[in-house]
Amino acid sequence: MQPRYNLWLESDGQVVLSIWRTNLLRAVRATGSISAAAEQLDVPYRVAWQKIHEMETRLGQKLVETQTGGHHGGGARLTPAAERYLDQFERFAHDIERFVVDSYEANFGPD
Repeated sequence: MQPRYNLWLESDGQVVLSIWRTNLLRAVRATGSISAAAEQLDVPYRVAWQKIHEMETRLGQKLVETQTGGHHGGGARLTPAAERYLDQFERFAHDIERFVVDSYEANFGPD
């Protein structure tokens, strides 16, 4: 057996950050594009854009800056606020993962 969990943060009962949503932000960072990030996560562009918009609205901060058109096409990059939230969520998720493993071992014994 192995423990499994899902982690998300809410504000006023609405999801603000989650493992999936932070993976979306990381994909935008890595690809420089919302559409490429959506493709990487195997979701429609509309879903990726909607989740980014939800996070920004619920946090009250811009997370992704986009640039349209131009000779080389558009692009997207994370704002400093998004980078900060990613760092905080990653540290928090790591702490929770450690707790889950320790608690599992304390209650079920090591593998």
